[in-house]
Amino acid sequence: MHQLSLLDAGASLVDHPVARIEYWPHLCDAAAADAWFHALRDGVPWRSDRRLMYEREVAVPRLLAHYALADDDVPAAIREAREAVGRVVAAPFTHVGLNFYRDGEDSVAMHHDHLSELVPGQPIALVSLGAPRRMTIAPQAPPRRTHKIELQPGSLLVMNYASQLHYLHGIPKSKAPVGPRISLAFRVRPA
Repeated sequence: MHQLSLLDAGASLVDHPVARIEYWPHLCDAAAADAWFHALRDGVPWRSDRRLMYEREVAVPRLLAHYALADDDVPAAIREAREAVGRVVAAPFTHVGLNFYRDGEDSVAMHHDHLSELVPGQPIALVSLGAPRRMTIAPQAPPRRTHKIELQPGSLLVMNYASQLHYLHGIPKSKAPVGPRISLAFRVRPA
């Protein structure tokens, strides 16, 4: 396993000829990250979902929300975060998915994003707010060198489209006490 340093800003976290996953620990300052976190935690209509898994319905272990960026009801914090992301990533993002990890019991299993919900060639930009949380990144084929990175509040992780073909990513449960975290996943969705 490879532990990534916060000094690896903007460098690719994976060694692959076409897949790129890059990390910037300071997309915004601490005050902006904190303000966005509180505004979204308190102002978003969070929902709990259930999914079919292994032939039974289970609760999704986090709260969810979603916005089309062209809609009028998009919170100001999301618009400000989108503007900050735009200074780093030139992509015509159309939607944002939000995940609210309330504590260490909330998680997301290793996965790649659904390719049918992405425009080929366009990246996914993840903004982390709230408490730091560990992300695991692993290749889908050997050699399986797993990376772990502590996503800091106000940080940006960008995955290009090809990364979804070659890598899995997830936020594992934590036995150690962790505070709440919100992630904003900006995507370009097909029309």
